Amino acid sequence: MTLKQQIVGNAMQMAVCTLEPGQTVYCEAGKFLFKTANVSMDTRLAGPGGNAQQQSGGGGMGGMGGMLRQAMGTAMQVGQRMLAGESIAFQYFSASGGEGTVGFAGVLPGEMRALELDGSRAWFAEKDAFVAAESTVEFGIAFQGGRTGMSGGEGFILEKFTGRGTVIIAGAGNFIDLNPADFGGRIEVDTGCIVAFEEGIQYGVQRIGGLNRQGIMNAVFGGEGLSLATLEGNGRVILQSLTIEGLANALKKAQGGDKQGPTGGLFSTHAG
Repeated sequence: MTLKQQIVGNAMQMAVCTLEPGQTVYCEAGKFLFKTANVSMDTRLAGPGGNAQQQSGGGGMGGMGGMLRQAMGTAMQVGQRMLAGESIAFQYFSASGGEGTVGFAGVLPGEMRALELDGSRAWFAEKDAFVAAESTVEFGIAFQGGRTGMSGGEGFILEKFTGRGTVIIAGAGNFIDLNPADFGGRIEVDTGCIVAFEEGIQYGVQRIGGLNRQGIMNAVFGGEGLSLATLEGNGRVILQSLTIEGLANALKKAQGGDKQGPTGGLFSTHAG
């Protein structure tokens, strides 16, 4: 059952979803906007599939074992989300007695995008990009390798979406869709500009220039620090025009507390 959804708005978009009876959609806590009266709301720690695991457990010792496995699985999911800095709970919405409507939004001024998963490819997204998804889509946390994560900062922890159905993501500013295959197989991106990419895209981090005069100039005065993200392969990539750090620095500057420093780059005093 395809999720009926419409993305509306301009500077701060919203996703308005129409639920068929028995259809369920879930969102990260804090992304819900409104619903009709016939849509129930249920907050749970478990991700999609938790109910199925509970129902599959029989009575007696087998049932107890199933409940214990479910509890341990939920605890692991919550622990991963806490480590990633994500919300520890999800809110689930289901319609009864006819069609129902529920609305969601991101937390920053920018665009939203509905991705359709057919089960053949997973999608990866940066932290906080997830807004809502059908209950047939599984939400997970993907940890990049330590070397990549320590070098790239933002790229260490990613959200991962698998299964079939619709998942809605959000970002800051405007989106642009690219395929590295159209640009010689590789693009280099500010690490804060990546919103999401398909499975099959190789994600990495590279140092900007070498330890020479131009490399030092890039790092110190260019505002990008020492690293760029690299995306290689053949698949969809979604980038955003506004970084969270850039927005935070602009707001602080407007309040008379410019934390970027006189040159940016390594001289930035941004603490986030």
